[in-house]
Amino acid sequence: MWRSIHTASIITIIILTLTSTPSVTAMRFDLETGATKCITEDIKINAMTVGKYSIVKPVEGFPLSEYDRVTVRVTSPFGNNYHYAERKESGSFAFTAGEAGDYMACFWAAKQTPEKSLSIDFEWKAGLAAKDWSKVAKKGQVEMMELELKKLYDSVTMVHEEMFNLRAREEMMQHLIRSTNAKMATFSFFSLVICLSVAALQLWHLKSFFQRKKLI
Repeated sequence: MWRSIHTASIITIIILTLTSTPSVTAMRFDLETGATKCITEDIKINAMTVGKYSIVKPVEGFPLSEYDRVTVRVTSPFGNNYHYAERKESGSFAFTAGEAGDYMACFWAAKQTPEKSLSIDFEWKAGLAAKDWSKVAKKGQVEMMELELKKLYDSVTMVHEEMFNLRAREEMMQHLIRSTNAKMATFSFFSLVICLSVAALQLWHLKSFFQRKKLI
């Protein structure tokens, strides 16, 4: 019964997490010329992700210098390139993750003399947050109820995948615990054998010593 309650609690937490806190990274950061800054995002396999970036103009209405550009590279956990743009003022990327794990977006600005600091606006969405549901509704001419059902279907799919991930992790942890217990039992057994052997050797040595001294 406790296991059922525990599982239900996990499902509730996952649903609340998926529906209330979609994976969205929106920020503004400073990048020194000649330096590199990387940002990571944990993305599930087969999840859609989109991102856009732009350099903030110091003075609105005036164009940026041709040197005020950034080179952007987005890589997967195994080092595969998903996006590369060289010396851009702004840009965007979109892809479906072929691997699960931490994806990395790295920004690099060419060195200048004197050094400068570039402000960059960066937004990265993954999973449900990456889907523009207004475009889906407009394109398909569907009613609001059907749109909500599509959202719910995607949420349930993500919950289902997360439950499989949790089950796999639980099985892995149980295997690790059983393996550790077996190793500890073997270690304890050999430790006991060694202690008894040392104790027997000491008794034999003391008995031999006393016999040589004719004390016993």
